[in-house]
Amino acid sequence: MYDFDALVFIGRFQPFHNAHLKTVEIALQHSAKLIIALGSVQAERSLKNPFFSDEREQMILNSLSLEQQKRITFVHLVDVYNDKKWVQQVKDKVSQHTQSAQHIGLIGHFKDDSSYYLGLFSEWELLRLDNLEDFLSATDIRNLYYAGEIQQDSLPSGTTHFLSHFITTADYQYLKQAWSMLDK
Repeated sequence: MYDFDALVFIGRFQPFHNAHLKTVEIALQHSAKLIIALGSVQAERSLKNPFFSDEREQMILNSLSLEQQKRITFVHLVDVYNDKKWVQQVKDKVSQHTQSAQHIGLIGHFKDDSSYYLGLFSEWELLRLDNLEDFLSATDIRNLYYAGEIQQDSLPSGTTHFLSHFITTADYQYLKQAWSMLDK
């Protein structure tokens, strides 16, 4: 029925946007299960990583149907600045939710030099996507958000709802102030 027993989608999802949503939808067409590996899980907010893992999970799940949600598992990845250790961390986390005989794949596209990691998992088949045109990047979305704009056309409903609430918090005000100091 599916090409894969499980597909792995690695990203920071800061925030989860329409290109991410499209990738999730494609993954669920090809795989019985999707394991979303949330990267850069750390204790403090930063301009590059403003949202905690539970907040990102909330954005993602609230953008999907209940049927889709049931087929998704999250794993959390801490930043490890050693490719060999990082790959092992990903494999270890994924193996907790799969069996050795399963057909596991990786989904993604080579958008720039930061996508080199897609080639580090030789034992997993890569479901390589073309670049999804007409989508703003998470960096662009964050910069506009820090300027007070929520790019609703670029975001699924779960993310729009989350960002609309988050913009009223002290954490957002702190991030916005830090961003405007850097922008000057």
